[in-house]
Amino acid sequence: MNFPLYSDIILLRDLPEEGVYSGDIGTIVERHDVLGLETGYSVEFFDMVGNTVTVVTLPMSYLRPPTHTDRPAVRFMSVAV
Repeated sequence: MNFPLYSDIILLRDLPEEGVYSGDIGTIVERHDVLGLETGYSVEFFDMVGNTVTVVTLPMSYLRPPTHTDRPAVRFMSVAV
């Protein structure tokens, strides 16, 4: 499956080093096609007030499109101040 630019996706794997986890919603910001490799996407993840959490490049197999059965949820993340 190919994802259009600026579409929402659902992350399928935990990436604790990036601060994002399975089920988090991100936005496709770039597509990467490399001959012989799985299509990759740069995905931007935001917090609930619109600040960027991370931008990470991932293989297509780490992502899925949202469906009508998905529901947004909130998870408190402690942040060092």
